[in-house]
Amino acid sequence: MPPYVTSDDFERDTDYIPDRITRDCQDGWPVEPGRYRLVAARACPWATRAIIVRQLLGLEDVISLGLAAPTHDEDSWTFDLDPDGRDPVLDIPRLKDAFEARQPGYERGITVPAIVDVPTGKVVTNDFPWITHDLYFEWAAHHRDDAPDLWPADVREEMGEVMERVYAEVNNGVYRLGFAGTQAAYDRGYERLWAALDWLEGRLADRRFLMGDSITEADVRLFTTLARFDAVYHGHFKCNRNKLTEMPNLWGYARDLFQTPAFGDNTDFEQIKQHYYVVHDDINPTGIVPRGPDPEVWLTPHGRG
Repeated sequence: MPPYVTSDDFERDTDYIPDRITRDCQDGWPVEPGRYRLVAARACPWATRAIIVRQLLGLEDVISLGLAAPTHDEDSWTFDLDPDGRDPVLDIPRLKDAFEARQPGYERGITVPAIVDVPTGKVVTNDFPWITHDLYFEWAAHHRDDAPDLWPADVREEMGEVMERVYAEVNNGVYRLGFAGTQAAYDRGYERLWAALDWLEGRLADRRFLMGDSITEADVRLFTTLARFDAVYHGHFKCNRNKLTEMPNLWGYARDLFQTPAFGDNTDFEQIKQHYYVVHDDINPTGIVPRGPDPEVWLTPHGRG
């Protein structure tokens, strides 16, 4: 089943496997290079966060990456991008197989990102906020020497507040409009989303990134929604007060990030559009995938250096 409920008001299913991979092995999963595989999809904003953070921190040779196809059924993400439709490391055709290995008869959502224990083939966790948190804090001994400080101590408390608002009002906010079950629910979501985006537009008027001059986890979390805004959310989810390209600070900020290694090279607009316009057949029953917008606009000068 998908990680959302279409009803009067949108709700996200957050019933994830809560285990964590830590240095002290508190949940029985130790930090161990080469042991785990991050299964993600460039179509999914929540999964793309983990892909970006893994690359920013230089963990590519420490945690392997498996990529699911952009389209799937209600049952599972699949590995249709790989030869023979099987993940080359886990040797499974469907991510559900790893969840079933962990818990036979698993009945909750099969979601990405997920971290899989390669020796056993079992999912360790699909709790996406903790995945990126722990890639930074628990895997620190394996970061590259010039890895960015994604959780700077001097702004960490404020950053938590910023990320909570971004999650509730923007990351989830676009879904609140897209899956609204009534006009009243849509209208409430519309006001909340645009109040938050206007707040972010103002915040970025006098700072390069959300927390200052350096990229943090907060920027990763916002970017994946902004990258999908004009291509998907503006039309498909009816977030159409205006486009991202019509908000000067947010648009410049989004391009600044896109042109930074790990961000743009993990943003696949064709996969993003295929996912939303094909999988969400209740919203787009024809399955027609739009050709635009032109992704080249993301490479234009951003003026935020």
